[in-house]
Amino acid sequence: MQQLLEQYLPNVTPIWEDVVEATLQTLYMSFWTSLWAGIGGIFFGVILVSTRRGGILQNTLLYQVLDKAVNIARSIPFIILLALLAPTTRFIVGTTIGEKAALVPLVIAVIPFFARQIENALLEVNPGVIEAAQAMGTSPIGIIFRVYLLEGLPGIVRVSALTVINVIGLTAMAGAVGAGGLGNLAISRGYNRFQTDVTIVSTLLILVLVFISQFISNRIVKKITH
Repeated sequence: MQQLLEQYLPNVTPIWEDVVEATLQTLYMSFWTSLWAGIGGIFFGVILVSTRRGGILQNTLLYQVLDKAVNIARSIPFIILLALLAPTTRFIVGTTIGEKAALVPLVIAVIPFFARQIENALLEVNPGVIEAAQAMGTSPIGIIFRVYLLEGLPGIVRVSALTVINVIGLTAMAGAVGAGGLGNLAISRGYNRFQTDVTIVSTLLILVLVFISQFISNRIVKKITH
């Protein structure tokens, strides 16, 4: 087995520790980005649904401002956002290099994306259920938690899985500018040093993380819809 690895992965075999470390860095960035962006995305997604025309907390001005802000933030390419947020990242973390520094632009980039996904998921909730809750005198906060978030849970899980996959892809892109992780390994060792096997292994590991996240989300959706 060792001989096969050395034959087909000559550049990977001597750096297995670096591969493991890069994988852990990617998991670190993916987990914390998904957690904080998940909280922020749900918060702003609920506001978008609640304040839109006909919403339970209709506020046209607030909705228009937040809607435009989300659209603008989603339109900025992530690689440019990394550069734009460099001063902010340095102020918060003290550096712009490493996996911790990458969390700042990652979270800021993912929140508007996830907020829009949450809005779309919650809009699929049956309006009749919302009207019934209002007729029974349920408060707006009660409708948000007991109707929107509860009835829209399968949709929320689906868009969360999509967002996690997006996060994993963004961590690879952040790695290209010194954030660490599998993206950094693929570029710094694989591409720059013409070590194709390192690039292939890094890519396969990223795909494994994507497949695992998709599998888990599918299991959760199947469980909560039965």
